[in-house]
Amino acid sequence: MIDLYVYYKVRSQDASRLAPLVRAMQERVAAHDGVRGQLKRRPEEKDGVQTWMEIYPGVDDGFADLLARAASEAGFEGLIDGPRRAEIFTDLPPCA
Repeated sequence: MIDLYVYYKVRSQDASRLAPLVRAMQERVAAHDGVRGQLKRRPEEKDGVQTWMEIYPGVDDGFADLLARAASEAGFEGLIDGPRRAEIFTDLPPCA
C-alpha cells in the first residue's frame, strides 16, 4: 500500500469554481473504489496563487492511474495553474 499526494497551483480567483469539481471527483472515486480523499491547501497565497493538495492514504499501486483518469474527466481545465504533480510515499520499515 502507498499514500498518494497530489499537489497543484490554483489561481485564487478560480478557487471557488474548482473546489466543488475536485470534491465531486473525490466523491465519484470514493463511490467507485471506496477511497476517500482529503482536500487541503496551504494557508498562505503567493502572488494570487494557492497551493492545493489531495491526499489518498493506503491505496494500491494502480490508484494513481485511476485518479489521473478521473481528474482528466472532471473539468479542471483552465482552473489549475500548471500540472497536477503526484508523489508516492510508503511507510518506513520498523527498526530491527
